[in-house]
Amino acid sequence: MLDPYIEAHELRELLLKKEIRPREVAEFFIARVEKLNSKLGAFMTVTPARALADAERIERMTEAEQRRAPMFGIPYSVKDLNWTADIPTSMGSRNYEKFQPPVDEEIVIRMRNAGGILLGKTTTPEFGGRPTTEGGLCPPARNPWNLEHTAGGSSGGAGSAVCAGLGPIAQGSDGGGSIRVPSACCGIVGIKPSRGRVSMSPVAGEAWAGFATFGPMARTVRDAAMMLDVLAGHVVGDPYWAPEPVTSFSAAVGIAPRNLRIGMITKTSLASVDGETLDALDSAAKLFEEMGHRVEPISCDPGGRMVDIVMPLICAGVASVPVKDINQVDPVVRELWEAGQKMTAVEFLGLVTQMHNTSRGVVQELAPYDAVISPVTSRPAVKIGTLPSHPGKYLTELTDWIPFTFAFNATGQPAFSVPTGFSKAGLPLAMQIVGRQADEVTIIGLAAQFEKARPWKDKHPPLD
Repeated sequence: MLDPYIEAHELRELLLKKEIRPREVAEFFIARVEKLNSKLGAFMTVTPARALADAERIERMTEAEQRRAPMFGIPYSVKDLNWTADIPTSMGSRNYEKFQPPVDEEIVIRMRNAGGILLGKTTTPEFGGRPTTEGGLCPPARNPWNLEHTAGGSSGGAGSAVCAGLGPIAQGSDGGGSIRVPSACCGIVGIKPSRGRVSMSPVAGEAWAGFATFGPMARTVRDAAMMLDVLAGHVVGDPYWAPEPVTSFSAAVGIAPRNLRIGMITKTSLASVDGETLDALDSAAKLFEEMGHRVEPISCDPGGRMVDIVMPLICAGVASVPVKDINQVDPVVRELWEAGQKMTAVEFLGLVTQMHNTSRGVVQELAPYDAVISPVTSRPAVKIGTLPSHPGKYLTELTDWIPFTFAFNATGQPAFSVPTGFSKAGLPLAMQIVGRQADEVTIIGLAAQFEKARPWKDKHPPLD
C-alpha cells in the first residue's frame, strides 16, 4: 500500500521502476480524497474519471517519454480560480457556480504535458478575496492539525490537501499571501514566484495590478522546486518576462548557499506579532548563523509603507470580476468588490504609480541582502469564522494577520514559506524567505539547507 505522504520525486522513481502503475496511484489518491474531503473541505470538485484517463494516457508513453516527463504519475490539484476546459471553475462564487471555461490555462496544459495525474479542483474563497478559505460557494478549508482552525487562504484547499496527504503537490495562486499563508497555516512549503516567472496565459496578462501569480505548494522544498520548473516560463506576448534562472529550480535544491547576508524583519506598524512566532524566527536565524550566514535585524517595514496602496488595488482587482447578482456574493468579499467599484480610473492609475515607486524604494533598501526573513503571519492559523469579526472590519483585521506578505506581491520579489515548528497549541509556525528580484534559486537553496537541518516531512496531522 502506498504511503499517502510519499514525496513526489520518490513516487516518480517507483513508477519509473514499474514497482507501481499510474492507475494504482490514481485509484489510491482518489480514494483518499473521497475518504477525507468531507472532513477537510480541501476539494471543490473531485475528478476520478480525469485521474484515471490521465493514468491511462501516461501508461501509453514510451519509456523514454516517461523519463522525460518531470511529473510522470504524480497526483496534483488545480485551484478552483484557474480555468480548466473540461472541469467547472467556480472561483468560489455562486455567480460562477456553473461556469465552464472555454480553454485550459497555460499552467494546466504544462502540468498535464509533464505527466501529472489531476485529482480535481481545490477550494478557494470567493474570487480569492480572503486569507482564509470560507464564506463563498466552496466549503471551508479546514486545517488538518486542528479542524476548528483555518487552512488559510486563498489557496486553503490546496494547503489542506497537501498537508493531509491528499496528493504530494498542489497548484496555488498568490495575490497578497495566498500561497504563503496557507502553507504557513498547514506546515507545508509554498513558493510565490517572481513576477513574470509563470504565465497567466491565455486568461490574463496580469491580475491585481501585477500582484498575483501562480506557484507550487508541497511538503518538501525539492518537490516544490520540481513543480516550479514545470510551471515556469513565459508565453510570447506576456507583459512580464522574468529572466531565465542560472540553473533549474530542482538543481538549486542541491546548491547550498554560503556566507549569505540575511536581513531579518520582526516588527511592523500593522500588527503585534505573537511571541511563539518570533521565537521560532529567532531560532531559525540562529541556525542560519551556525551555517555561516550573517543575520542582521533590519527596521524596514514594507507592509506599513505599502498598506494604503495595496489594499485599494486589491479591492479594484476583486471588483474587476463581473458579478450578475451582488446579493449572492460573500458579505466580506462584497466589501472589497463594492469598494473597488467606486474607484475611478484616475485613482487606480495613481495608485499603480505609487505602488511602483514605493516598491522601487523597498527593493533598493533591501538590495544589500542576499535574502530577507520574516514571519509569514503575525500568529498561527485563526479559527474559522473569526476573521473578520465583522465584514466592515475586514480590511483592517486582514492586515493585522498578514502584515508581512502582501508588500512582496507589490515588489514582485520571490518569497518562500517554510515550516519552523509548532505552537504550544499544536499549530504550525512558519518563516518567510524573500529573495532578490527574479532570484528564486538562492532562496530555494537556503530553504533546502534549512530543511536538511530541521526536517519536517515526517510530521503529519492526526487524521489516520
